[in-house]
Amino acid sequence: MKRLFTLFLISCSLYALSQHSIEDSTSNKKVPSVLLKDINGTSYNTSELGFTGPVVISFWATWCAPCKKELMAIHELYEGWQTETGVNLVAVSIDDEKTKRDVITYANGKGWDYTVLLDPNGDFKRSMGVNNVPHTFLLDKNGNIVYTHNNYAPGDEEILYQEIKKLSVE
Repeated sequence: MKRLFTLFLISCSLYALSQHSIEDSTSNKKVPSVLLKDINGTSYNTSELGFTGPVVISFWATWCAPCKKELMAIHELYEGWQTETGVNLVAVSIDDEKTKRDVITYANGKGWDYTVLLDPNGDFKRSMGVNNVPHTFLLDKNGNIVYTHNNYAPGDEEILYQEIKKLSVE
């Protein structure tokens, strides 16, 4: 019983650390160059998004309930975040060719002010080391990945906002 409890504590600790950490392998790493299209058909190079402030890149899918909850929670706060910090959010859908039309319908229906990119082949997802969604990255104004977060629980958007505010002070 003691061993089981010890294993449980270790597992919980490792899980908690993996949720809100800046990993050495990610810190100061640049976003790789991948060509993607937004929901209007405009092409973007992921390494040159053209924003002057912090950038949040959120990988999501229409079939992922936690992803949609996270993006909707941020949507409620996004205008204030932009005013205070100049942050921009890029929502990268990993929906495949069969479901990418659902992305357009969903994003337009929710009235998101985000840039919504489509990654139907998973090229950008793989190059960023994303294994599951939601997976969120925060970039500084120089394009360095300074924070990463995997999964979503209510309140995670506040932690992300605190990280964003740290960048706007610099």
